[in-house]
Amino acid sequence: MANLSKDTELSEKVIKINRVAKVVKGGRRFSFSALVAVGNMNGMVGIGFGKANEVSTAIQKGINNAKKNMFKVPLTDGTIPHPIDGWFGAGHVFMKPASRGKGVIAGGPVRIIMELAGVKDILTKSLGSANALNIVNATISGLKMLKTPEQIRGMRKIEEPEVN
Repeated sequence: MANLSKDTELSEKVIKINRVAKVVKGGRRFSFSALVAVGNMNGMVGIGFGKANEVSTAIQKGINNAKKNMFKVPLTDGTIPHPIDGWFGAGHVFMKPASRGKGVIAGGPVRIIMELAGVKDILTKSLGSANALNIVNATISGLKMLKTPEQIRGMRKIEEPEVN
């Protein structure tokens, strides 16, 4: 869980709103679920899921949940440090670093998360499920597995290379 100060500027985007019908004796009862992403466009991002009888309440619950679930994404020159696969259920997202100026090449939910995380250049491909919740969770799973070059050097117990 990230420690956020009050002056941190967060952007919020609704990824998907779903209307759910529950059939009861008197007819149908409708409620709404909202999948929301929150990020500071500088390496911090989180997703949240909210359910309520009204759309605005569901979105607000989703935003609060996303703020609680924020985490740090390791970035290197506006892209991710290495290629990674994210999996969740049947959702599979492949992410690969891109050269400067390439832009965010991603579809729907993945694009929203990457932009809110502050990723400027990346190549992604969504495979498997087209369900927005599975794709978002697969993306988050991949981003959480990323490691910086310093972390990998530490795991391998390699000294920092000298720059002449």
